[in-house]
Amino acid sequence: MGLDGPTGNEGVRRRGCSCTKDDFLPEESFKSWDNYVQALQQTPRRFMDRLFTRSLDSTELHEIKARSQHEMKKTLSWWDLIWFGIGAVIGAGIFVLTGLQAREVSGPAVVVSYVVSGISAMLSVFCYTEFAVEIPVAGGSFAYLRVELGDFMAFIAAGNILLEYVIGGAAVARSWTSYFATLCNHKPEDFRIIVHSMSEDYGHLDPIAVVVVCVICVLAVLSTKGSSRFNYIASIIHVIVILFIIIAGFSKADAKNYSDFMPFGIRGVFKSSAVLFFAYVGFDAVSTMAEETKNPARDIPIGLVGSMVITTAAYCLLAVALCLMQPFREINPDAPFSVAFEAVGMSWAKYIVAAGALKGMTTVLLVGAVGQARYLTHIARTHMMPPWLAQVHPKTGTPINATIVMLSATAIIAFFTELDILANLLSISTLFIFILVALALLVRRYYVSGETTTANRNKLVACIVLILASSIAIAAYWGLSDNDDWIAYVFTVPIWFLATLALHVAVPRARNPKLWGVPLVPWLPSASIAINIFLLGSIDGASFARFGIWTVVLLLYYFFFGLHASYDTAKEAAENKMGDGLKKVEEGVKVSSEAQ
Repeated sequence: MGLDGPTGNEGVRRRGCSCTKDDFLPEESFKSWDNYVQALQQTPRRFMDRLFTRSLDSTELHEIKARSQHEMKKTLSWWDLIWFGIGAVIGAGIFVLTGLQAREVSGPAVVVSYVVSGISAMLSVFCYTEFAVEIPVAGGSFAYLRVELGDFMAFIAAGNILLEYVIGGAAVARSWTSYFATLCNHKPEDFRIIVHSMSEDYGHLDPIAVVVVCVICVLAVLSTKGSSRFNYIASIIHVIVILFIIIAGFSKADAKNYSDFMPFGIRGVFKSSAVLFFAYVGFDAVSTMAEETKNPARDIPIGLVGSMVITTAAYCLLAVALCLMQPFREINPDAPFSVAFEAVGMSWAKYIVAAGALKGMTTVLLVGAVGQARYLTHIARTHMMPPWLAQVHPKTGTPINATIVMLSATAIIAFFTELDILANLLSISTLFIFILVALALLVRRYYVSGETTTANRNKLVACIVLILASSIAIAAYWGLSDNDDWIAYVFTVPIWFLATLALHVAVPRARNPKLWGVPLVPWLPSASIAINIFLLGSIDGASFARFGIWTVVLLLYYFFFGLHASYDTAKEAAENKMGDGLKKVEEGVKVSSEAQ
C-alpha cells in the first residue's frame, strides 16, 4: 500500500486498470481473515483515534492529493467558474418545482420562498468560498471537514455529499424526460414505463433518463476543459431562454393573479423554501474544481458569489413571471412554464421553454457529474472509500473510475424513483452538509490545536452548543406546532442571539484568513446554521425516515470497512514520515562526520 518510491507508484498504476482485491482493500487489516477479525476487535480504540484526529491544510493540499499519482490540470478561470455555477444550479428546480410549490404550498408568494432559500444558499456560499480559497482541493466540503471536525464527521458528511449528488442527478434526469415529452407534444409521463405491480413512488420506469446519464458520463470523463466549453455554450443558450421567459411572461402579466399573494400563509412560504432549496443545489460542485483553478484566491470568490447572485435574481424573476401569467391554482405542476404560455395564447413559446429547460438540465447533469467524481476521488484518497476510485487518468486528467461509478448509481436511481421523493431527501442531505460547513468555519476561526487555551476552547464549545440547541428548538417548534403561536420564539431566538454575541465578544479569534474571508464572523456562519436547521424543520417526516436509513447504512460501512482502511492508511503515512525524518537525520550525521 506504500505510496512512496517505485513500488508504491507501481501499485497505484495497477489499480487504475485492474480489479483485484488489493485494488479495493489493500490495507493491512484486510490482508487476511485473522487481520480483519483483529481489526474488528480494535474498533472502539480505532474509532476514538479517528474521531479526534484532524487533518492539516498541508496534508490535504500535498500528501492526500499525491495519492492520485497524476495531477488534475489547472485550466479554469473565474469566468469558467461563473458559468459552471450557473450551469450547475439553474435546472430542474426552477422549471419543475416552482409550479408544484406555487400551486399547492405557497401560491404567488413562492418568490418569497426563493428569496429565503437564496439567502440560506448565499450564506453557505460564503462559508464554502473561504474554505475553497484556503484549501483548493477536489474534496470540497469533505476535505474542509476533515481539517476542522475530524475524520468521522467528514465521513458522515461524505456519505451525504455522495447521496446529494446521486439523488440530485437522478431528479434532474427524470425532469429531463418530462420536458422532452413536452417538446415532442406528449404528456410528461408518456415516455415512462408504468409498472402497476410496483409502488406508485417507484413504478414509473424512466429509460430515457438512463440514456441521458450515460451520455453525460462520456462527456465528463473526456476532459474538464471540454466539459467547461460545452457548459459555457449550453449555459449561454439557457440564459437567453430564461431572458425570453421573463420578458415574454411579464408582457402577458395580469396583476389580478397577485391579488391573493400569500394564500397558504407564512407557513406555506417556509415549507416551500425547504423544498425549493433543491433549486440551489449544485453550487458546491464549483468548490470541488478549486484544484483545477488557475488562481483560486481570485477566481473562486468571483465564481461562486457571482453565479449565486445571478441565479437568485433569475429565480425570483421567473417565479414572478409565472404567477403573473396564470392564477396559481391553474399552474401545471409538471411543466409549469410551457403550460402557462399555452394558457396565455403563446403555444409556440412552450417549445422554446422546453428546449431551454432541457439545455439547463443537461448542464446541471454535466457539472454535477464533474463535481461528484471529484468528491469521490478525494474521499478515496483517504481510503475511506476504495483507493481504486481515486485514480486520475494520465491522458484526460479526469477521475474516470469515480465518474463511472457515481453516474451508474445515478442512472439506477433515476430509472425507478419519483421526483418528489428525491427532492425532499436531497434537501435534507444538502442542508445537513451546509450546517456542518458553517460549523467547521466557526471552529477554524476560533480554534487552533496547541494554541487555543482550554478555557477558550470550552467557551467555544459552549457557544456552539447553545447556537445549535436554540436553532434546533426553533425548527422543532415550527415543524411540530400546527398553529402560528410565537411564544416559544421569545425564548429561543434571544438564546441564539446571545450565544452568537458571546462567541463574538468572549472568545478570541485563533486564526484569520490568509487570502479571502467570510465577513461578519461569527454572525454569518451562525445565521447560516440557524436558517438551514429552520428549513429542515419544514420537511416531512417520511423523508427524515429515509435519511435515517441512509445514515445507518453509512455507519455500517464505516465501522466494518471505512474506519479500518483509513486508520491503516493514516498510521502507514505517519510511519513513512517518521522514516523519512530518520533517514534525513542519518544522512546529516554522515555528511557531518565526512566533513570532519
